[in-house]
Amino acid sequence: MKAAVVTSFEKPPRYEDFAEPVAKGQNEMLVDVLATGLHPLVRSKANGSHYTSTGALPLVPGVDGVGRGADGKLRYFVLDNTQVGSMADKTVIEVGRSFVLPQGADPALVAAAVNPAMGPWLALRRRVSFEKGQKVLILGATGSSGSMAVQAARHLGAAQIIAAGRDERKLAALPALGATDIMTLEDARLGSFARDVDVVLDFVWGESTARTMTAMITERTDRGRPLTWIEIGSVAGPTAAIPSAALRSSRLQIVGSGIGSVPARDIVEELPVMVNEIVRGALRVDAKVMPLADVEHAWTAHTRERIVFKP
Repeated sequence: MKAAVVTSFEKPPRYEDFAEPVAKGQNEMLVDVLATGLHPLVRSKANGSHYTSTGALPLVPGVDGVGRGADGKLRYFVLDNTQVGSMADKTVIEVGRSFVLPQGADPALVAAAVNPAMGPWLALRRRVSFEKGQKVLILGATGSSGSMAVQAARHLGAAQIIAAGRDERKLAALPALGATDIMTLEDARLGSFARDVDVVLDFVWGESTARTMTAMITERTDRGRPLTWIEIGSVAGPTAAIPSAALRSSRLQIVGSGIGSVPARDIVEELPVMVNEIVRGALRVDAKVMPLADVEHAWTAHTRERIVFKP
């Protein structure tokens, strides 16, 4: 079969021949891959930098996708840490980590949207007891996951959604997706303006997070009011200098949301609910569909859209 193959963590994958995988266990199924997304998670696994990377090569990247098995059913699937990912003509899935898609589902749309939607969706549904009417701040709202966070917060009933990011053009488009307020991350007023939110969805981390958190705690109207800070991404850096006083002087709780912090059973339960919202158009992402044969070029291409490969 053909696949995108990583033979060096220093180079993009190449489209070449690879041995077809074989389903072995009773819960395994060989599927023809119809669509698979090029997510930041996929990139970090392919360059060996992700915290789940084993360092083993060769590697076929791809952590999820849409495929069709011998039963003819269209399934969305999530792969465990495997050397033969979804960027191939075929891959082996665990049936228990997949589900049949609703009638009329677009494979490319599902493959593009599930991964960026999963982070904020799971954060609000499984990492905090989120209630309708609460206020949310999204740091890094102009990325794919950030714009999905705006939509997820709106869908789950947030009363206020403050979207903060660096791309002013993309910020301007977020009120149409549900943001009630938009600000740049560099705006000195951000911490003060967001001082009374209940939940922060943080895709940024780094110095920006430390600065915003300090300002929010300092100016918080009621420091006894719970504030849950959910760390989902770290595009601005892997560490943030959080002052100890921020933890002692307020009801601040910092939690993470990602592989390991959300149990697999929770993910399996939430995915069908979330995918139904994607299929009916409640959660949207801009997608660019490309043939898998173009993987080497696509890997270094600059685009604002989520790339989806079709083998």
